[in-house]
Amino acid sequence: MILEVAILDIKDGQNEAFESAFSKAQVYISCQKGYISHELQHCLEQPNRYILLVNWESLEDHTIGFRQSAEYQEWKQLLHYFYDPFPEVWHFTKIKP
Repeated sequence: MILEVAILDIKDGQNEAFESAFSKAQVYISCQKGYISHELQHCLEQPNRYILLVNWESLEDHTIGFRQSAEYQEWKQLLHYFYDPFPEVWHFTKIKP
């Protein structure tokens, strides 16, 4: 399993509109092959910051499957306007003890 982590900084005054758009957009990610789960969390210290955590079966399910899909174009249309700056996205895997 791969954990995608994206820190999302939202333009000033756009939190409510972003959360509404995300509510609509999440359907486009949750229907993807290899998708497991996701959550969006709001930062307490920086009100314009969110973190998006998405669990995927493989890195390629995100970087190729989702990013090259028609659904990603819909996701972009709904959400990319809100980012300032554009988010960095990182992928993590669990370390076996």
